[in-house]
Amino acid sequence: MTPVALGLIGIVLALPAPALLARAHWPLLSPAAGILMWQALALAAILAMSGAGLATALWFVTDDDPGTWQVVGHVAVLGVGVMVWARFWWAAWKVWRETAQRRARHRQLVDLLGQPHGALPAVRIMAAQTPVAYCIPRRGDSRVVVSQGTLDALDEVSLQAVLEHERAHVRTRHDLVLEAFGVLHRAFPRILRTDAPLRQSQVLVELMADDAARRVTGGPALARAIVALAGSRTPSGALGSGGAALARLERIGDPHRSTWWATTLALGISAVVLIVPTVALAVPWMMHALEVLGG
Repeated sequence: MTPVALGLIGIVLALPAPALLARAHWPLLSPAAGILMWQALALAAILAMSGAGLATALWFVTDDDPGTWQVVGHVAVLGVGVMVWARFWWAAWKVWRETAQRRARHRQLVDLLGQPHGALPAVRIMAAQTPVAYCIPRRGDSRVVVSQGTLDALDEVSLQAVLEHERAHVRTRHDLVLEAFGVLHRAFPRILRTDAPLRQSQVLVELMADDAARRVTGGPALARAIVALAGSRTPSGALGSGGAALARLERIGDPHRSTWWATTLALGISAVVLIVPTVALAVPWMMHALEVLGG
């Protein structure tokens, strides 16, 4: 029963649960807790499916007279568990390599074509007239890129809000958060995954960066910057200021809204999906496994 139960938990956490939560607005009220919740869901799904595979392997070793349908079912569960675990490590390598290569190439182009900002050495100004702003993260030597169109469209305080937003991305390594979601996303086969965690994480890191910028420049200046940059495209591997404009403006427009309950709910869901399957199924199975292997 344990392999089937863990397998079902993994499927629920990989598909219907994220699809349902993606329709909710409340995770946007507490971005950091929301990020943790989405990571917990994806990680718990991988752990559940991996546990299902291990439980199935033990069943094959200990069951003396398995039925045909039992064998078929357990082989399917074992196959999914092995596939998810193998894809996780393959995805970790592939996401890291592809992202590093894209950022290195784009950083070279930015340094070649961009004009250094006199007072801000890490900032590069591109000649494009379309308002654009983004950062290219790199430990110890990141770049913040703004177009001439951005400089022309924004007043001094709004430009400062944009720069603070991008520095927050760099300082708190939001790129690593998104890379982790990319790995967890690719770990599941297409029929067993939804794009919701990846899309939601992209919105949540923008809200977190907005919080940092708002503390420096205030809400009105940040709102003007968001409107000016709304819809601007960000190169692959970079983090930009043009996405999720509506959600960001709504949050700025209601700065005093209570968020403690959203934080509590997100943290509670994170704890439940990680702890309950472990305590209810994994620990008893591990005790049984030790007894069988020890006996």
